[in-house]
Amino acid sequence: MQIGIIGAGTMGAGIAQVAAQNNEKVFLIDVNPEVLRKASTNLKVTLEKLVAKEKLTKERADEIFSNITFSSDFSVLKPVDLVIEAIVEKLEIKHKVFEQLEGIVSADCVLASNTSSIPIASIGSVLKNPSRIIGIHFFNPAPLMPLVEIIPAVQTDSIIVQKVEQIIGSWGKYACICKDTPGFIVNRVARPFYGEALRIYEEGIADFATIDWAMTHFGGFKMGPFTLMDYIGNDVNYAVTESVFAAFYYDPRFKPSFTQKRHMEAGFYGRKSGRGYYNYAEDVELPAPNQDEVLGQKIFNRIIVMLINEAFDALFMQVASKEAIDIAMMKGVNYPKGLLAWAEELGLPWVLEQLEVLFDEYGEDRYRPNPLLKRMVKK
Repeated sequence: MQIGIIGAGTMGAGIAQVAAQNNEKVFLIDVNPEVLRKASTNLKVTLEKLVAKEKLTKERADEIFSNITFSSDFSVLKPVDLVIEAIVEKLEIKHKVFEQLEGIVSADCVLASNTSSIPIASIGSVLKNPSRIIGIHFFNPAPLMPLVEIIPAVQTDSIIVQKVEQIIGSWGKYACICKDTPGFIVNRVARPFYGEALRIYEEGIADFATIDWAMTHFGGFKMGPFTLMDYIGNDVNYAVTESVFAAFYYDPRFKPSFTQKRHMEAGFYGRKSGRGYYNYAEDVELPAPNQDEVLGQKIFNRIIVMLINEAFDALFMQVASKEAIDIAMMKGVNYPKGLLAWAEELGLPWVLEQLEVLFDEYGEDRYRPNPLLKRMVKK
């Protein structure tokens, strides 16, 4: 099979590596020669490291690299079976790219976007044959993260969905099919992990380090929310939060935080800028958490029930199946358990009770218990 990747940035290059490692013939396209050169150099370095760790032989590494053609010429995409676009998140630019692609590739070629925030239906609206548009959303870094969200638009032919699911599965990835709604599965369901942690901080209940400790200690999360936001980048995380909030017609469940906005405005992006919620300078010691068990349990309980409520909402609104939602959160953001399975373990009546207490106390829509959760408890 021949695969085209548009955009040779971190994500595009990562997807190209995944396809090449699975013996596909890959054309990695970028209009910027310097970006292409950097992608080529970085891939060589990555493969050399894998050889040094004895995860690949030198011959196999050379074979993987030779599977990729680096080019600025869109016309080389003429024979490809699938194109995945991984460029800047601006609809008008994506429209130009897809209009150009449709005039080059064959009528049978599948056209896909790796977007994390733009509706697939909107991207496909400029196509003469929109039935072949689909979302194929990888997670960064693509070679390591096992989850891929597959998002059919309302225009997408069901045969295309089956074809893409088969391709992604053959690459050793977990393919989760989900509805074309804001944030898809992961970026929608994960919002309270950050949002509620920020709210707890803003109320003065605990500092960043204590909230992070509560989630790793009681929940078994690999990173607390503030450590993770610093890792992702507050500029990136805030932009996703803002776009999801707007896309949901300003539903208060997704309301952004002034704390995060101020950190973003100050250039406190996290690890990449040397300062985020924590200071990463060499001579600065990270703050110690308040390891009060009662406080920590209270923090964990509040965040976990908000996450569970959002997972129930995704199921209630038929964004994806129960299995897909749980797999997506475990494989896309490394949650220790699927949230819906976790809810059953904690007890649905307990989860509902915690949410009702919050809703009664605050009177805000962000804490309203999901109807599906209420129905299941009633049953």
